[in-house]
Amino acid sequence: MKVLSKIIREKRCSIFKASIILILSLLLYINSYENAFVVSADDMAPLSLWTDSARAKNELISYVSDVTNPESKNYIPLQDRIAVFDLDGTLFCETDPVYFDHQLLEYRVLEDSSYKDKASDAEKAAANKSLEFANTGVYPQGLDVEHGQAVASAFRGMTIDEFTDYIAKFRDTPANGYNNMTKGDAFYQPMIQVINYLHQNGFMVYIVSGTDRFIVRGLVKGKLPILPCRIIGSDESLVSNHQENTDSLDYMYKKNDMVVLGGNFIIKNLKMNKVNVIVQEIGQQPVLAFGNSSGDFSMAEYVTSHNAHKSLAFMLCCDDTERENGKISSAEKMYQSCKENNWIPISMKNDWTTIYGEGVSKK
Repeated sequence: MKVLSKIIREKRCSIFKASIILILSLLLYINSYENAFVVSADDMAPLSLWTDSARAKNELISYVSDVTNPESKNYIPLQDRIAVFDLDGTLFCETDPVYFDHQLLEYRVLEDSSYKDKASDAEKAAANKSLEFANTGVYPQGLDVEHGQAVASAFRGMTIDEFTDYIAKFRDTPANGYNNMTKGDAFYQPMIQVINYLHQNGFMVYIVSGTDRFIVRGLVKGKLPILPCRIIGSDESLVSNHQENTDSLDYMYKKNDMVVLGGNFIIKNLKMNKVNVIVQEIGQQPVLAFGNSSGDFSMAEYVTSHNAHKSLAFMLCCDDTERENGKISSAEKMYQSCKENNWIPISMKNDWTTIYGEGVSKK
């Protein structure tokens, strides 16, 4: 029995050691992935692309310094340092002249010679409504769901890798309203610094977007230091390529099967839906939120209400009409919302020394 007990103890010890090695290896991988994108030092100074007088910069640095200090009463343990970011208008150019995913649908349905003759009337209608939005600046009622369904059906049958490759090719085409920039380069450089700064201080960063999650993953791949498992968005169905009309509860995945886009839109991830997916997929209340529109208000309120930890919400204000497609009336409304809700406004015009980097100019 003594010999048997010794063997069991040794095996338990080996399993424990192996588990520790596995966990450390995983953390090392995640850390190396996230830090691989840290911009050369845009510098050693945190948020160097922000003006010294920027309230948002100073409040964020003060906050991070406080909650990462073990001696502070506001100290937040590593496992609870979670930040959530919207994508369009928060990390990435929102309208040039429409959202990236709307441009993608327009191209697929109206221009792509390999598909446009197969496009359905509903897909064409959604694409033309996006063009109407581009021409008038007024977002057509009901387009959120119509666009989501059109994207789902227009790319039905593609594997995730095929869809990602399609997005990558499209994002490499020239930006519509900017010189020396592709569609996929339209990330706000000061906000990339924020992500890097948070990573360096032990925060887990998630994107919680209203755009289709697979489109966001394809757009972000190689551009931002965020793993695909930390990208949440609107959802469409997935099926096996051999499943046909069999319900997923009745179908068994087989060796030669591939997961493909199923063609059905499931949910638009805006407003209360953002709160729901944070609860469902992250499982913890974040402590930082970054957004730019009313679609992000629920997320900001959820992060800053009844939080066990010190928390903040930041909102971008599109007040730069020289370097960006700013809209002053929308910016003024956002400043007022920030004042009413105690959120911290970010002025694209006054807080950032650059938006897209050197050499990029608005047409």
